[in-house]
Amino acid sequence: MEATATSAQIAKHFKEVFFGGNWTCVNLKDTLSDVTHTEALAQVHSFNTIATLTYHIAYFVKVVKQVLQGGPLEGNDKLSFNHPQIQSEEDWQNMLKSMWTDAEAFIQLTEQLPDAKLPTVFEDAKYGNYYRNLFGIIEHTHYHLGQITFLKKLIREK
Repeated sequence: MEATATSAQIAKHFKEVFFGGNWTCVNLKDTLSDVTHTEALAQVHSFNTIATLTYHIAYFVKVVKQVLQGGPLEGNDKLSFNHPQIQSEEDWQNMLKSMWTDAEAFIQLTEQLPDAKLPTVFEDAKYGNYYRNLFGIIEHTHYHLGQITFLKKLIREK
């Protein structure tokens, strides 16, 4: 299936917030590339940790990706903050690797999505349409990327 203009543009924005090239010059891959598992788990005040925010972002990418693959919408905001236990650098890197893999699949699926699908209902009318959910993932990622960037600076200033 050939990529369409709007779907391809959404995929481009998603790719840029994850892997670079966006207008803000900040992306998840670069921001998290030098974060250790100790830093990812560091608690700053009562804020979510970098690991929690990273998992939260990845959780919703996985939920929406499943719908793009033709599966059901299965997700719960309460579960989106419950990351698996991270006891080592390997655990942290595996979590990141899984997120990058899901992000790449999400990009490909979005590129292949016909523009005619964008205004249609996303599983249930209460969730809006495909466009809202795809663009919402980008907005959601930018929002939490800002928090991650801020936490990383705070942790490294200690």
